[in-house]
Amino acid sequence: MNPPGMRPLGDGLVNRRDFLHSGAMGLGSVALASLLAEQGLLGASPIRPVIDPSSPYAPRPPHFTPKARRVLMVFCTGALSHLDTFDYKPALVKHHDKPMPGMDKLITFQGENGNLVKPLWEFRPRGQCGKMTSDLLPNLGALADEMCFIHSMTGKSNTHGPAESQMSTGFVLDGFPSMGAWVSYALGSESQNLPAYVAIPDPRGVPQISTRQWASSFLPAAYQGTPFNAEKPIANLTRPASISENGDVATRDFVKFLNERHLARHPGDGDLSARIASYELAGRMQLAAAEVGDLRGESAATQEFYGVNDTNKNKAGFAKNCLLARRLLERGVRFVQLFNGAYAMGEGVGNWDGHKTIANQYPIHAAILDQPCAALLRDLKSRGLLEDTLVAFVTEFGRMPTFQKGSNGRDHNPKGFTVWLAGAGVRAGHSHGATDEFGYQATQDVATIYDLHATILHLLGLDHTRLSTYHNGIERRLTDVHGDVIGPVLA
Repeated sequence: MNPPGMRPLGDGLVNRRDFLHSGAMGLGSVALASLLAEQGLLGASPIRPVIDPSSPYAPRPPHFTPKARRVLMVFCTGALSHLDTFDYKPALVKHHDKPMPGMDKLITFQGENGNLVKPLWEFRPRGQCGKMTSDLLPNLGALADEMCFIHSMTGKSNTHGPAESQMSTGFVLDGFPSMGAWVSYALGSESQNLPAYVAIPDPRGVPQISTRQWASSFLPAAYQGTPFNAEKPIANLTRPASISENGDVATRDFVKFLNERHLARHPGDGDLSARIASYELAGRMQLAAAEVGDLRGESAATQEFYGVNDTNKNKAGFAKNCLLARRLLERGVRFVQLFNGAYAMGEGVGNWDGHKTIANQYPIHAAILDQPCAALLRDLKSRGLLEDTLVAFVTEFGRMPTFQKGSNGRDHNPKGFTVWLAGAGVRAGHSHGATDEFGYQATQDVATIYDLHATILHLLGLDHTRLSTYHNGIERRLTDVHGDVIGPVLA
């Protein structure tokens, strides 16, 4: 019988049999979980690095023996066309100016697509491996023997902001830590005088999602990227002219004394320890950052090799950034993110977003990227740094094999594009995966950005399924609940 005033619909809410059944099942589930955990059958437990707040950048051991000690990520913003650079498709030449079969009136990001369009630059075999790459980037193409191409990369968004976010953080939504933040959180730094993670924006400006590219989000703030480039050093490091050097040192020593006294009265105050560590790092960086950014010590031959004195100011600026990246890596910075392209100048003007006049815009960007980036790779190898440095050359997605209807450019395409790796732990002169005959979508050994991130962490000696942090009731990780190491690309 229902209690007074309760309708029949409420019967199930107070049914004793169901209540006892549900309770028994719940208790049984708890007991089963406990037994499975005791026997190690619930899967590997999360690994959260043990961090001393007073020394957040101290080097920490990896999960297993790594192949790489540091990472250089070169990020081409705007979506570099794989079809005009590294992914050779003879069928595009054969079927040039014809409709793509089965794709009548195909609608993509900016609208309807027109006919297939062959690569705008000739492809030629490069290196001992004979890899076909285009004349758009001949200096990088000449290094094909050092590269491991992944031609079957896919992303989750065809919009620049979310796609940039996924490539840098693993998520299309804002609010998640960047890969560099995860790496410095896990491993700390080999340099105690420089940040563990440095982001180097393009001389023309920042990428579309700006500082979110190198944010730490819910990881400790110590692990966010420190942005600076060769033209714009780290802000607020220079001592004001009105303060003497002795006065500056005395002030820092006095502040340190006060902080340490306060910490002695409040042992275990992690926030205070972190602030003290931050101030001390800033003090050391006043010398170290100024030195690493001073390129005058580099030989004239090295500067010429990179293109530092080129009459094209954007190329010269990017060349200085490439040289800065090498100097940071050889001084122990764990993760360097080097950007080529910016959004301040508009669509396709200062980045690789080739919607309208790709034949006119791409040579401008290629002239900025090609020589300096190739010089950086060659320089890393000549100095022995490539043996334990992983280089990842990425972009947010690819571009269509067709031109947009009524336009002379290619629309966005996350269904299949190319990234490449070089250096520590990867197969050199190797190609993995493939797109279809027109380069429209990945069809062979399809890879995701989660897989790419898992592979990079693996080469650093980190298990992507276990590296985590607890946030808002969830064990968060760079690869979320996805991702597999791309085994065939490993040396």
